[in-house]
Amino acid sequence: MTLNPAAHSNHQFLPKTSVIVPIYNGEADLPDLIRCLQAQTYPTDRVEYLLVDNGSRDATASLLERAATQGITFRWLQENQIQSSYAARNAGIRAGTGDIIAFTDADCRPQPDWLSALILPFTDSNIGIVAGEIAALPGETLLERHAARHNVLSQQHTLNHSFCPYGQTANLAIRRQVLQQVGLFRPYLTTGGDADICWRIQRETDWRLHFAPTAIVQHRHRATLQEYQKQWRRYGCSNRYLHELHGVELMRELRTQEYLYRVGRWLVKELPINSLKAIAHQTPVIDLINTPLSLIGAWARATGQRDAQLPEKAHEIDWL
Repeated sequence: MTLNPAAHSNHQFLPKTSVIVPIYNGEADLPDLIRCLQAQTYPTDRVEYLLVDNGSRDATASLLERAATQGITFRWLQENQIQSSYAARNAGIRAGTGDIIAFTDADCRPQPDWLSALILPFTDSNIGIVAGEIAALPGETLLERHAARHNVLSQQHTLNHSFCPYGQTANLAIRRQVLQQVGLFRPYLTTGGDADICWRIQRETDWRLHFAPTAIVQHRHRATLQEYQKQWRRYGCSNRYLHELHGVELMRELRTQEYLYRVGRWLVKELPINSLKAIAHQTPVIDLINTPLSLIGAWARATGQRDAQLPEKAHEIDWL
């Protein structure tokens, strides 16, 4: 089904919406985020923005207190009991008054029509979840350009998950009615909670998931190798947790011989060929390091999957 965000002005489907953003040490991102929220085209009297400080240790609290919020309903909340973005999102859901609950993150930059495009698919009364697209913010480092070239954070990956499609909470909306049926996020889960809640909704109810490609937020990719490894290690932890909770197959780990073979193939074949292509401007320079970066990511993900232990409390589901 194709939906046009511009149609918002032509009909009266404007449900009250609560936008929830969990924040942990977000002082570097907050000014830009708040400007993006103020620029939303969705009617200001139909939306509230709830920013939930999850125990930040930087200047997040003072920035939120001083935030310029002319023209939008802006609420600052705190979740200091549980260090988890999902617990923070639950605090926002409970405090919110919207019929639709939309989510994004502090390091995201929602485009002006983001919320309008994200809400419009709910005109179909069978849709309970809407996922928007996640695009890359312009980056300068090799790692940022690598992630952008491969659309690392695109919802296209998660929507094509072999077990069951899901949308990432960097750009997601859910009917409050749906959350009343299946419960909220697992507050003690530290990763994988977006897949978990989308899967519970789709497997336990008849509500459908819809993809809204024009509802776009831009996201900052990891700029350092340490951040890159941490990101992929977290993906591995998510694999383990979702395996325990839903029976998802674990990712197969590469053997040492496979790592060595792929490094050798890169050195002998890929690197020389791509170097010549880069010199001739037939391929981006970033392609020279695709293989080593993918192997570093595979190793970090395998390590996270192997070492992760699902906390017993992560089985708990919060309720409205």
